[in-house]
Parts: sequence; C-alpha cells; structure tokens
Amino acid sequence: MWVFGDDVNTDLMYPQICYTLPEREKPIHAMEANRPGWASMVRVGDIMIGGRNFGTGSSRPAADNLKNLGISCIIAESVNGLFLRNAVNCGILALEASGIHDAVVEGDIITVDFQNSMITDMVSKRSVTFRKLPSFLMEIIENGGIINVLRAKGLLGDPL
Repeated sequence: MWVFGDDVNTDLMYPQICYTLPEREKPIHAMEANRPGWASMVRVGDIMIGGRNFGTGSSRPAADNLKNLGISCIIAESVNGLFLRNAVNCGILALEASGIHDAVVEGDIITVDFQNSMITDMVSKRSVTFRKLPSFLMEIIENGGIINVLRAKGLLGDPL
C-alpha cells in the first residue's frame, strides 16, 4: 500500500511524456515528478491511498496508467468526480473514506470489508468507513471496465 498526500493530480499520474510513448512504457512514468522510481516498486494488486482531492486535473487517461502499472484500488479522503468516473470506466475501484490518510501507514496491509464498508490497517488495527459506490458503478468495476460491460450487452462490436 502506498500513501500520497492531498491534491494528487492527473499530471502526476500521467505526465506529458506519456503522450508520445508506446503503451507499455507509459506506466513507468507514473508519479515520477514527486516520487522518482516509485513505479518500479509497485506490484500488481497494490493500493494507493490519497488525501483530499485525489485525481484533480484533466481527463488524461491517468486511471488507465495506474491500472496498467498494477494498482488495483485507490482510497482517498475525497476523489475528484471526473477521475472517479474514469477509474470506474477502466475497472479500478476508487473509494472515498474520511480519515483514511491518518489511519494507515505506508507499507502496511489493509483489508477492505465491503459488507460493512470498513477499511482496516491490519498492523495498527485502525479502521475507517468508506462511502459505497452505487451498484451500477460496481458492476462496471467487477466486469473490468465499461468496454467489457458494453461488449457483454451486445452494444459494441469486437475490436479490430
């Protein structure tokens, strides 16, 4: 689990250099402006914790870049609405949990209890609740993104 502060913007997650790179090279540049080398330490399934206003900025494909890096879930004090929907559309769970930033320590293991809307740091034993996403958004996440949902419903043809 990785902990970041307030106002983490899409420019940090998907810096300008990514626009000219092959798809496979883009993720290694995520967050390099404020945490050089971070992307090389991320493992598939890792979780990002943020403070307030996570994902502020433009509609860059920042959530896709994090997903391609291996991030499976983002939990923050608050998540920018545009970023939230982009995360859902690419199949990344993004949750808002007041107090999460102070309840966890980077590197600890956390559990996410969907039944009780509770996140617990397994080392410190501190817990916070999170705001559930509506079921139609969870359906998109559970199916790996909006493209998969649309394809399964026969609303998109097969890719070329």
